[in-house]
Amino acid sequence: MSDLFKNFDSVSAKEWKQKIQADLKGADYNETLVWQSREGIHVKPFYHPDDFEEAFTPIPGQPTTWNVAQHIFIDDEAIANNLAIDAIKRGAEAILFEAENEFDIEKIFKEFPFNKTTIYFKLTFLSEDFLSKLKLFLSEKKATVYYNIDLIGNLTRSGNWFHNLKEDHRILEKFVSKNPSEAIISVDTTGYQNAGATIVQQLAYALAHANEYLNHFDNVTLSAVEGSNSQQSLEITFKVAVGSNYFFEIAKIRALRKLYAALASEYKISETCHIIAMPSKRNKTLYDYNVNLLRTTTECMSAVLGGADTICNLPYDALYHKSNEFGERISRNQLLVLKEESYFDTVSNAADGTYYIESLTDELAEKALELFKTIEKGRGFLQQLKEGKIQQKIKESAEKEQKLYDEGKLKLLGTNYHTNPEDRMKDDLDLYPFVKTKPRKTIIEPIIEKRLAEQTEQERLKQE
Repeated sequence: MSDLFKNFDSVSAKEWKQKIQADLKGADYNETLVWQSREGIHVKPFYHPDDFEEAFTPIPGQPTTWNVAQHIFIDDEAIANNLAIDAIKRGAEAILFEAENEFDIEKIFKEFPFNKTTIYFKLTFLSEDFLSKLKLFLSEKKATVYYNIDLIGNLTRSGNWFHNLKEDHRILEKFVSKNPSEAIISVDTTGYQNAGATIVQQLAYALAHANEYLNHFDNVTLSAVEGSNSQQSLEITFKVAVGSNYFFEIAKIRALRKLYAALASEYKISETCHIIAMPSKRNKTLYDYNVNLLRTTTECMSAVLGGADTICNLPYDALYHKSNEFGERISRNQLLVLKEESYFDTVSNAADGTYYIESLTDELAEKALELFKTIEKGRGFLQQLKEGKIQQKIKESAEKEQKLYDEGKLKLLGTNYHTNPEDRMKDDLDLYPFVKTKPRKTIIEPIIEKRLAEQTEQERLKQE
């Protein structure tokens, strides 16, 4: 087969711009076609090889495939076990167990297929005895487990440590020292995104958050405890919330891998990290709730193309319904359709070499690195949390985004754009879908997640 492209002359970036300028008939190129994102990135109408002086570098740790995960909240152990087994039979390849209290380990994992299913945890408590029992049980089963212990994540979410700073770190140090090669530590960045942080902020805070752990364990001689070099084998799992800015979110996950690789290299540890992604809650709505299906589908697509290891979808009715078979099945099937029928599992690095995404990846990484350095100059992430600077920056970003929504410049279909006045939700709320206020004493101001549509929805509910 002859190469038809050889019969045509190549077109330079300058020639393309001249042609576009001519077609604009006097309109200003920059004002008409170049737009600026919330991250301060100027997006051009086209990208060309002439824009890149160097060849693209591969993204470190890019997975060759991705797993479909199912979220299960542990309330009743028997019910949770049945839900997990059923989800696996219906296509789930990983289970994300969430629990607020200790649970019966054997009941949860009754007849569980450890050989083919990855296990993730989201534990909102920290118990040394329970973790030891859990670790022993799952080690005997030779399970693939991500424990996802995130002391700082709990601090940002609740405003307090699990116990106190010293006790929390003692438990974590002991657990890591006994299991240095296992995936124990997590950096949960979902709260930053769901609270309104920009992508640059999410990346910088993720890096600074991770650096607190790496720096801590770099200064703790865990090898003296167990006779092994825990720092060298330390592995971090990132939990990421994916928003609706399709190409930017693809670039965000890629940039996170590049940034972490650069940080890890300074500590002389593995430059690859594990990423579990899930859709954002920030843009989800009560009214015209089926649109949530469209939002989560494109967000999961961004996660796949960005290179997440595991994706756990959000049910379309998660805001207002308790966990139910239909909602969970639909959310899982969205991922299965992407993987099995849309061929999103065929190529593992589909975004590599695309000029626009490569450019976004580099620009996001550069801006995030600058912000990370500023945080470190300010005595680190924990110190800036204590001073309230991180919280204030997120609030400022959230307010700007909220203003765009309130002015109708940021559109949510069915909520502030093409609304259906006949839509009713008042009698369909099983859960309270708005920010809950619970006065309590905290050592720092917590980072509060809030959806863009909350005030609009509250006003509409009052009028029903």
